[in-house]
Amino acid sequence: MFTGPSPLINGDTLLPPVRAFAIIPALGLTLLAGCGGTEKRPDVRADIAAGSGTCAEGSFHRLGSPRLAYAAIVRSRATVSRRPGTRAFAGFRRLNVNRVPTIFSIRGALVDAGCNPRSYLVQIPKRPNGVTAWVAAGQVEVAKVATRIVVDLSERRVMLYKDGKLVLSSKAAIGAPATPTPTGRFYVNQRLIPTTKGGPFGPGAVGVSAFSNVLTGWTQGGPIAIHGTNAPWSIGKAVSNGCIRIPNAKLRQLFSEALSGTPVLIRR
Repeated sequence: MFTGPSPLINGDTLLPPVRAFAIIPALGLTLLAGCGGTEKRPDVRADIAAGSGTCAEGSFHRLGSPRLAYAAIVRSRATVSRRPGTRAFAGFRRLNVNRVPTIFSIRGALVDAGCNPRSYLVQIPKRPNGVTAWVAAGQVEVAKVATRIVVDLSERRVMLYKDGKLVLSSKAAIGAPATPTPTGRFYVNQRLIPTTKGGPFGPGAVGVSAFSNVLTGWTQGGPIAIHGTNAPWSIGKAVSNGCIRIPNAKLRQLFSEALSGTPVLIRR
């Protein structure tokens, strides 16, 4: 059981570090073949070559599809820039502020003539929501993810797809009108387990690389999560501070299937 600083999700957004959460073993995105839809160290060069045939020096190739996504795990430290090879505007360590591995979602790669990635275009967990940047290929490990999450705010529903097939559908509580759940394309960037059973977050929280558009002054910027609840009456209502609540039984399934790097679409 982890006893060092870790975030308490309070009022449905991540707040200051307290001793309230256990960290799941290893990465969440484990890099173990066949584990929850990930593949051990995929050959990205081969994937790009298979899709393109040939590569030109300095060409850009998109990665991912509705059924498959690529995630980048920071090795020891990574810096990101607005354009490849330019001055960095942000840096990341192997473990984030919550002491879990730092994950990016890969959008594409800049390659050499042999289709070897030199830099990846990634979405990072920073404001503004959905911001992308470039990271050198040598600074990250890569894994494939076969799951994706869709949150439909109009229907107040969370759906989980695996290999393109719907495997979970759950009614959800969403942000209240004054503190709405942000919309856009994000990804799962961390997973946390509360050490206190029966609390407001249920059995776990699936962190999303999105931030509240309203609670900008909150610690850690007001990040969003999908989590369980001890208030089952709230499911199906617009009552949260921006996070998404689902029944605890559904959260357990989502937590076990949707590993870090899973794309998350939140739509109206």
